[in-house]
Amino acid sequence: MPDTLRKYLFEDRSVRAQLVNLETSWQAVLAHHALSPAVSRLLGELVAASALLAANLKFDGSLVLQLQGDGAIALIVVECRADLSLRATVKLREGRALPADGTLQSLLNPGGNGRFIVVLDPRGGSGTQQPYQGVVPLEGESVAQALEHYMRASEQLDTRLWLAADDRRAAGLLLQRLPQQGGRPAAQADETWVRAGHLAATLAPAELLDTDGDTLARRLYWQETLIAFEPQPVTWHCPCTRERVASMLHLLGHAEVESIIQEQGRVEVTCDFCGKPYEFDAVDCAALFAGPGGSEAHGGNTTLH
Repeated sequence: MPDTLRKYLFEDRSVRAQLVNLETSWQAVLAHHALSPAVSRLLGELVAASALLAANLKFDGSLVLQLQGDGAIALIVVECRADLSLRATVKLREGRALPADGTLQSLLNPGGNGRFIVVLDPRGGSGTQQPYQGVVPLEGESVAQALEHYMRASEQLDTRLWLAADDRRAAGLLLQRLPQQGGRPAAQADETWVRAGHLAATLAPAELLDTDGDTLARRLYWQETLIAFEPQPVTWHCPCTRERVASMLHLLGHAEVESIIQEQGRVEVTCDFCGKPYEFDAVDCAALFAGPGGSEAHGGNTTLH
């Protein structure tokens, strides 16, 4: 099965259904991270969810989903652009043993300080979309439940998710109730929403992982009339470059970079997403701050994009 996202609309246009099944892009994520099965499952579910949600972006930017907590997992980050190219990473706490049960809450939120963060980044877009960040407590026993809580709390949008991942594939089904349109009976829309959710609840994780989207949609909703849209490919892609790393070092400031050079003889940066190493020697770093204003320090935290 190719890595594909499929969209469907119920005939009364009250419910949107989306299905995604990832293999090649998911294997690319796993190739850059050595993870336990429990951590891998959470990451895969968030990867599938990111594609499902990014498919509805109205700007040429990216959606970033972050799970932050006080457990053995400190951070999970997945970025998916509007073209459905994605990347992902996990940060584990050193010396912290993974809990035996391997649930979302035990891995990320044993102290109750976990957060679910959604970032809309219009970087590279038309400029009409403003950056946005939404933060809610990390609630629920699964990635799907945490996302459903976020959508209720921050977007006031009825959303149901079914997600699954193993060492082969990551997959997901999203149902969203669309705003009421004029002339459509509310009772009919209510019935469609309830029926769509009840049928989707019969899905087993193995069925979601091993069945292509069109077959699954027909199997679940064989009595429904669905409007199908053109499938969209999903790919893995990390846009890190030496130029981006150089910009990050420039933001750190001349004094900070010089102190690293004095201590280590060079600056080494490894991309958290793809693992690609970048090295800057003393001459390279001096060139970063050459020219008008080049010696001025630039404060602030930085991350490698």
